[in-house]
Amino acid sequence: MLRALQIRDMLIIDRLELDFQPGLNVLTGETGAGKSILLDSLGFVLGWRGRAELVRQGAEQGEVTAEFDLATDHPAREVLRDAGLPEEDTLLLRRVNFPDGRKTAWVNDRRCSGEVLRRLSETLVELHGQHDDRGLLNPSGHRDLLDSYGRLGDLRARVRGAWREVAAGRKALAEAEAAQEALRNEEEFLRHAVKELETLEPQPGEEAELDARRRLMQGAERMREDIAKAAQALGHEGAEGAARDALRWLEGVSDQADGALEEPLAALSRALVELDEAALGVAQAMERLTFDPHALEATEERLFAIRALARKHGVAPDMLSALADDLKGQLQALDQGADRLEVLRDALAAAQSSYAVQADALSAARQSAATALDIAVMDELAPLKMERAVFQTRLAPAEAGPDGRDEVTFTVATNPGAPAGALNKIASGGELSRFLLALKVCLTGTESGLTLIFDEIDRGVGGATAGAVGRRLAQLASGGQVLVVTHSPQVAARGAYHWRVEKQVVGDVTLSSVTALAHAERVDEIARMLADDRITDEARAAAKALIAD
Repeated sequence: MLRALQIRDMLIIDRLELDFQPGLNVLTGETGAGKSILLDSLGFVLGWRGRAELVRQGAEQGEVTAEFDLATDHPAREVLRDAGLPEEDTLLLRRVNFPDGRKTAWVNDRRCSGEVLRRLSETLVELHGQHDDRGLLNPSGHRDLLDSYGRLGDLRARVRGAWREVAAGRKALAEAEAAQEALRNEEEFLRHAVKELETLEPQPGEEAELDARRRLMQGAERMREDIAKAAQALGHEGAEGAARDALRWLEGVSDQADGALEEPLAALSRALVELDEAALGVAQAMERLTFDPHALEATEERLFAIRALARKHGVAPDMLSALADDLKGQLQALDQGADRLEVLRDALAAAQSSYAVQADALSAARQSAATALDIAVMDELAPLKMERAVFQTRLAPAEAGPDGRDEVTFTVATNPGAPAGALNKIASGGELSRFLLALKVCLTGTESGLTLIFDEIDRGVGGATAGAVGRRLAQLASGGQVLVVTHSPQVAARGAYHWRVEKQVVGDVTLSSVTALAHAERVDEIARMLADDRITDEARAAAKALIAD
């Protein structure tokens, strides 16, 4: 609910502070007094797009502040949370406009964008007038209004869930078909590559092992010469033979040496054991370095084949085995692709069937809600002196989507037998005002926390019809807050709170002011509206009668 509006240096307003109340708030005044400026200023602080030049001439900046009360479940709280803004029971909006067109906005003293203001405004205020395209006159929103009226949120949620399944199924099938087509285009390459890899069958680490063996074989001949010399030096003709001779000679005289040769004999025996092991190791090394003359050629051929295949596929040699597995997997996917596509098509068909069931249920519920809404609006039109008019909610097939398969349009026929058409195409100014009011009375019970503003919605009606409009506005305001800009005394008389907008010339400056009216002032204002600016005793009596009615 809108609690307060403060305006500084906007158009012909220098300073203005208004405190609004629940119920029906009416603003009256002569044409051109500045009533539209109030709405322009409120729209400015709410982020609506409007006049480009709003700053009062000569002022450094214009500023508007609006204060709203938020219930604990008010939808504006979710917008605040999404935007990371402070969430409090009082919502304070402030926006400044500079002469060069720059604008700055704050929400609860935190800087924010105009887009955040507009998102908040959708939960705070709804404006209706003869040229309003934000609400009832915009056919693109009629489906949402009907669903809200019929309380079809659960059905819509199920339809959206089914639509998500359809969308996911379509995406999965399209991706699988694209992948299958890509594999078909690569089939010849895949089969050749897999066969080539299977024939060579490279193993991880094999390239490094082959390279080491190749280097070993390339240096084997030179190594064998040195190892042979070492073997000869260690053998019977060399160190081993000399050591054994020494051992034999020492053993021959050890008995006569009185134990002096025991340690040398033991050391010599150990040395012979080590010499035997060294000779054995050298012999084994010689054996390992003995290669088949064709082994080097074979090793090089395989090493070069592995490296060439790695270069061909742009991978490291150790990755060829993994590449082979990957290409085999792609071939397998190609060979099994038809079966997978069939599974995906079946899943998509099942999702589409489920969506059709849910969408049909939503369509049927919408049709029932449309019938109920038509009856309710027709009941409201009679007291508004439009009992001969016909209101109809039309449902037409639409392209399937997350919100079903229905297009919803509110249509009217102003006279029996006349063709029906869109609200803003068929109804005249006064008729349109009453249609909008009747429709809003029926729809507003499904909404929460909105301040409704009607800008001269009673234009073109008078007498008993204007009285009926006033009663409906009061009824609409009984559970919330309604602001009405009006020239109708019958409507003004129904207000719980009344403000008069006046324009004055102070020096050479034209300024607009707004005054909250007490009872006696209110009687005079309504009398002025009745008597065309001539306030007579008869006009006052008529005003009092209207207020008391």
